Amino acid sequence: MTINISCPHCAVTNKLPEDRLADGPKCGKCKQQIFSGKTTDLNAANYNSMLKRNDIPVLVDCWASWCGPCKQFAPTFEQAAQQFEPKIRLAKLDTEAEQSIASQLQIRSIPTLILFRNGKEAARVSGALPLGQLKQWLNQQGVEV
Repeated sequence: MTINISCPHCAVTNKLPEDRLADGPKCGKCKQQIFSGKTTDLNAANYNSMLKRNDIPVLVDCWASWCGPCKQFAPTFEQAAQQFEPKIRLAKLDTEAEQSIASQLQIRSIPTLILFRNGKEAARVSGALPLGQLKQWLNQQGVEV
């Protein structure tokens, strides 16, 4: 079975065999690694493709540079990207730089984590979570990481 995965570098949608996601696939257009174990920065240019053209779940960390808890959580979120890809894509949304997207998502506090499935919000939690608690929360949402 093939699934759609958006390239974090050029936002092009790639069709990949589901059983080969862990084999280091490269984008058909830009030839870069589709899964690099790093978070993807969301912006107006890639927002729709990242959320709506990924058949795997996407976890978005909504943050701001002035937020202390956001800064403390950032290394944990990066570590989660290293451990959880390719089962889930992890992305970061700078709520100050992308205020229209933050408004659309109705971000009221930060950090806020939003889990998307097939382009739709599936779950949301506010606050910085330790890695173990993040994993447990994802598992409770049906995402096996």
